[in-house]
Amino acid sequence: MLNDRELLRYSRQLLLNDFDVAGQQRLLQSRVLILGLGGLGCPAALYLAAAGVGSLLLADGDTVELGNLQRQIAHGDADIGRNKAASAAAAIGALNPGVAVEVIPRHLAEADLSILVRRVDLVVDATDNYPARFALNRACIAAAVPLVSAAAVRTEGQISVFDPLRGGPCYRCLYPETGDLTALDCSQSGVLAPVVGVLGSLQAMEALKVLSGFGETLRGRLLLLDLRTVDIRQLTIAARPGCPDCSHLRR
Repeated sequence: MLNDRELLRYSRQLLLNDFDVAGQQRLLQSRVLILGLGGLGCPAALYLAAAGVGSLLLADGDTVELGNLQRQIAHGDADIGRNKAASAAAAIGALNPGVAVEVIPRHLAEADLSILVRRVDLVVDATDNYPARFALNRACIAAAVPLVSAAAVRTEGQISVFDPLRGGPCYRCLYPETGDLTALDCSQSGVLAPVVGVLGSLQAMEALKVLSGFGETLRGRLLLLDLRTVDIRQLTIAARPGCPDCSHLRR
């Protein structure tokens, strides 16, 4: 049961009829891995912590740089040179000390991901390169763990929930493993600060829905946004026949 402090802290969520105490308890019992504590991972982590997800595993091998501060809102000027996962953990601790946080201050190999993903209920993909995303996709499929993945650059973004064991496509159904190793990079293409905030917040929202059973998730759908014109589109996406990562689930 929620204690008096938790009832007060999460009171606005508890007022939602189809969320209620049961949804909050599910959040408090949940564990989430956030891979990447940059522009997407910072708002996602802060909102998941604020909403009361019980345990967060934060993984990032990079350190905070001055150029990150325009958009990576869990870090401040005093954090320059500090590991991003450690910096985000400190921000979460100040926001909600009731959340258990584990810092993983290194870049993860696929073998590391396989172990970590099996410890959590959901993964937030806030990475910026295709090899990491493909490895994370494989690890989530093997562990039957939902993956909330997003990307943002310039004024554009996209987000979906990949959970092929419960139906729909995986990440690699949408993006076959070909072409460049690195996605469009904010350091080369630019980005307006709120764009990553919007997409990271949407990642937190999708994660909260999956974990609590609240609402309807983006599983099997891709949400596309261009915030320059406020053009918002939604596409239905299907599992790709012969996908090397998830087609075995449909045999």
